This record gives sequence, structure tokens and C-alpha cells, in this order.
Amino acid sequence: MGTVDYTYPQGAEEPHRRHHTVEAPQPQPFLKSLQYSVKETFFPDDPFRQFKNQKTSRRVVLGLQYFFPICEWAPRYNLKLFKSDLIAGITIASLAIPQGISYAKLANLPPILGLYSSFVPPLVYAVLGSSRDLAVGTVAVGSLLTGAMLSKEVDAEKDPKLYLHLAFTASFFAGLLEASLGIFRLGFIVDFLSHATIVGFMGGAATVVSLQQLKGIFGLKHFTEATDVISVMRSIFSQTHQWRWESGVLGCGFLFFLLSTKYFSTKKPKFFWVAAMTPLTSVILGSLLVYFTHAERHGVQVIGNLKKGLNPLSVSDLVFTSPYMSTAVKTGLITGIIALAEGIAVGRSFAMFKNYNIDGNKEMIAFGMMNIVGSLTSCYLTTGPFSRSAVNFNAGCKTVVSNIVMAIAVMFTLLFLTPLFHYTPLVVLSSIIISAMLGLIDYQSAIHLWNVDKFDFLVCMSAYVGVVFGSVEIGLVVAVAISITRLLIFVSRPRTAVKGNIPNSMIYRNTEQYPSSRTVPGLLILEIDAPIYFANAGYLRERITRWINEEEERVKTSGENSLQYVILDMSAVGNIDTSGISMMEEIKKIIDRRALKLVLANPKGEVVKKLTRSKFIDDNLAKEWMFVTVGEAVEACSFMLHTLKTKPASKAEAWNNV
Repeated sequence: MGTVDYTYPQGAEEPHRRHHTVEAPQPQPFLKSLQYSVKETFFPDDPFRQFKNQKTSRRVVLGLQYFFPICEWAPRYNLKLFKSDLIAGITIASLAIPQGISYAKLANLPPILGLYSSFVPPLVYAVLGSSRDLAVGTVAVGSLLTGAMLSKEVDAEKDPKLYLHLAFTASFFAGLLEASLGIFRLGFIVDFLSHATIVGFMGGAATVVSLQQLKGIFGLKHFTEATDVISVMRSIFSQTHQWRWESGVLGCGFLFFLLSTKYFSTKKPKFFWVAAMTPLTSVILGSLLVYFTHAERHGVQVIGNLKKGLNPLSVSDLVFTSPYMSTAVKTGLITGIIALAEGIAVGRSFAMFKNYNIDGNKEMIAFGMMNIVGSLTSCYLTTGPFSRSAVNFNAGCKTVVSNIVMAIAVMFTLLFLTPLFHYTPLVVLSSIIISAMLGLIDYQSAIHLWNVDKFDFLVCMSAYVGVVFGSVEIGLVVAVAISITRLLIFVSRPRTAVKGNIPNSMIYRNTEQYPSSRTVPGLLILEIDAPIYFANAGYLRERITRWINEEEERVKTSGENSLQYVILDMSAVGNIDTSGISMMEEIKKIIDRRALKLVLANPKGEVVKKLTRSKFIDDNLAKEWMFVTVGEAVEACSFMLHTLKTKPASKAEAWNNV
């Protein structure tokens, strides 16, 4: 407790008891302290622990396994694992091919890019990724963001070559950002996209994407470039005279087919492959239907020719000159963050089901490298989509070899089967997108947020409304802004509470949470529930002063013993800065002017160290007024009130007499 040992005198009601001394941590050299701070900030998982006390050759092997996870699991790979991965790889390939083509159209890119992006990036991830279940490919939200942001600067129809090059460049910068975050271990930046933000953003983006597919369902040739619901609906209903009933019937029929099989697979998990095969089945059936009925002559739009062959190099296509480079950078940074958040969230979710851990920093490096390499080989933004990863998981994948199998299947398609997609109707692709998007509108999570945390629900709905009625960027900015505002509120307005004693115990708790607890006469015990920084120092000064005023008024009204001691429970105060120290000095002066005594309970080591260095301890507060626990502080103050009958001004002297 204090710096002196304290014992109750003979005749006192309490038994003999020794109080403990608050210790300050041993001073550390600056470089050692800095090293510790950097390690705890950027290396909380201590990734270099495995290299300790190892031979050089072993360290080389461990280093290769750390940076290239394939080196760790490949030596243990066997035929039994391959059988499972083969089935899973073929299954997700059947989903990746139609989805890839669909999402490329969503980004206003040539459909063949969807296949290119399902070939090279999965191979890169297989070497660098740490998740066993993540299936790599393009995603609807990333495709929508890419299309929406690039279309503001370049018209994909008027200048398709420049638009294509900007898409490659945006993917390059997205990969550069993702890899940099992983290399410098700055993944905590992604955490600013809270769960509530992602739920609302994904739901809003899914709604917008679904509404935009009505263009394909109704066979419209001209459509708005805006993504907000009002512009989309105006564009649809202002062209009712151009609706094609043939396209509408075909689209609704395939959408019903897709949703029915998905519902069936949900009810019968053993038949997950039915829903997984349905998109490719729809493409095949739609192509056959168009081919034999010549539906393209009756307003049903088709994909047309797809270039045969593997990914051509696109190194020379990257745009690093003004005025378009800034657009590519902005698009890459925003889409990269979104893709990173989605991919890591999906990977962690499935890793949790199988009881293994994935390294977030490794994942960021893997995502970054696959997008950098992809941008150089005619691919656009890729990550780990939930729908494809869920199919991979349900198909029984064991390792990332399922991604390699999928890539080989896509390669085979690029080399030999692309002409078969000539008659694939666009309306089928629209149906596939709508079917996939409906699963991203997670209304159950929104209801859960409402039940648990109304503010999180507000963040979620702000993101949703911003995306649906504004744009994808507006929704994202609004949601992140509200989340950061909430964070700032938490930091600048920490909780404080009055603590009381739970009867027949030495436990002191918040009187609001524990109504049975009782305040101690003559004492005011306050709990500060956060570190004390410049952002909250002013608030804490005002709030503590208000607590003292209210307590004095209550005591005066009730006729109890006058307030003599203010005990600050510092258990939750992990750190304090110079502004916080100045606040403590002001509080000490305020308390002194009222003839009260300030007492600190359980100050943390970092706090004690800084208070000592700033001379607050000794100059403003004697060491004997610091205690290890609230209980010991209350015992000492109560003893001095009831046994020694000492006034606050002479308490230090009384301590010396004990």
C-alpha cells in the first residue's frame, strides 16, 4: 500500500494487518524500452520465437517455411489429401468459371479477364497463403467498386483500352498496399473496418449490384452509370418500352432455378454440390437454349467471342502517368482495403471451424503478391470470396491444393473451351450475380446488432443507406467516419463510476452495477476506466470535480460524516501522458482547496513511472497515499477517520506516528 508498513494498534477491531508498498518498475535503458514497445506493437505474436536456439541450417528451413507456407505442408502431402483437394478444386472451378465471367462484366471489363483472374492469382496464393480453405478469385463488391470508380474518369465503351489498363494499374496498387501492410505488420489498419461496417457495406453493395442486374434481366442496352438506387430505378422504369420479354422470362426462370437449388442445398448440407454446380449448369443450359433457338436474334444478348489462350503479359499496360494515375491509385487503395478485410475475415472464419490459426500478416502479403503478379498478367482485383470459399470448405478441401486444381481447370478452359461460351446469354450471368448477392444481405447480423449494440446497428445502417442511396464510396466513408467518431468518443469520454463495498467482503464495485454495494462514510471511491491522455484529460477533470460536488451535496443533505478522502481506482489506467499528468496536478489542487485528501489505488507501473519522473509523486502526492488495492486504501483511510480522528491536513503526520 504505502511506503511504510501499517499495523492496527491494540484494541482496534481489525486484526493485525500489513499493508503493501506500491512499486515503481525498474528503469530501463531507452533503447531497450523502445525495442520492447516496437515488439509489442508490431510483433505481438512473436514470430521469431521459433528461430531461437536453432542451428543456421534449421533457421534457413524455418525461414522458408515462414515466408513460403507451401514448404511446410508440401513434404507431408499425400494421395489421401489430394483426393479430397481434387474433388474440392473441380467443384469450385465449376463455380469460378461462370462467376469470373459475371463479375468481370460487373466491373465493365472483358469477360475473359474473369477467367484470367481465376488462373494466376490462385497459384500465387497456393505458395504464399496460410489458409487451407480460402478459394481465391474475383468478388462482386470489388468488381463493383472498380467499375464505379474507374467509370467516373474513363468511359469503358468509348475508351476500352485505357479503361482496361487503369484496371490493371488499380490492381497493382491494391496489391502494393496489401503487401506493404503485411510486410510492415500494419494489419491493425484494416480493423478500423468494424464488423458492423462490413455487414452494412456488404449488404448495401449486394443490393446495388442486384438492382443493376435488372439491366440484363430486361435486356436493356443503355443504362445509368450511377450506382444509387434512385438512379437505377429511374433508368429501368424510364425504358419500359425497351424491355424484352424473352430476356425477362429467361432471367427469371434461371434465377428461380439458382435460388431453388441453393435453398435445397441449405436444407440438405450433404448436397452442397448441387448449389455449387448450378451456376455452370445454368451457363451450359442457357448457351444450348440460345444456340438451338437463335434467341440472340430476339433481343437476348450473348457474351460473344472469348479469346482463346492463357493470360497475356500486361507489364507494359500499367499507367504511371498523369492525369489517370491518381484515379488508379485511389481505386487501388480503396478496393485493396475492402478486398483485404473480406479475405482475412473469410479465412479466419473457416480456420475457426477447423481449429487452426492463420497469420494475418502472411495473408496480407499473399493477397498483395497475387494482385501484383495478377496485374502483370492481365488480371484485376482478387481476394478470397465467401461463396467460393464456402463451397471449397463444404467440398472437403484439406489444403490450398484445391486452388491449384481450380487454376488447372480454368487453364484447360482457357486453352480449349472458351469458344463454347460464345452463346452464353448475359441474362444468365445477371441471374448468377443476383443469386450470389442475396446471400451477402445478412439481415440476421443486422438484427443481432440491434439487439446487442444500437450504436453498431447505426453504423451498419449508415453504411447500407450510404451505399444504396449515395454511392459505394459514400457509404464506406460514412460508415468509417461514424466508427472512428465512436472510437474517439470512447477515448475522449471514458467511463467513470462511484464504487461501493459489497457487504461482508473486501470487494468494491460500481454502485450502479451492484445496487447492494454501499459507499463508505467520509470516502469517495472513483473508478477511471481508461488510460488518461490529452484527448480525455479535460473531460476527466470536469467529471471528477462533478463527482466530488455531487458527493458533498449528498453528504450535506443526508447529514452523514463530511467527505474527507477521494480515492481514485487506477486499475484500468494502463498509461498516462503529460496532459494526463497536468490533469492530475489540477485535480490535486482542487481537492486540496476543499481540505480533502487524494489517494491513489493500484496505479500501474507505467503510470507510477511517469508520475515519479514528472515529480507529481513526492511534490504533489506523498508515496504513502498510494495503495495496491482499493480495499487497503479504504482500510487505511477508515482507520485514520475513526481511530486517529485526524484532519486531512495533518494526515501525513499521523502516518509517521503509526
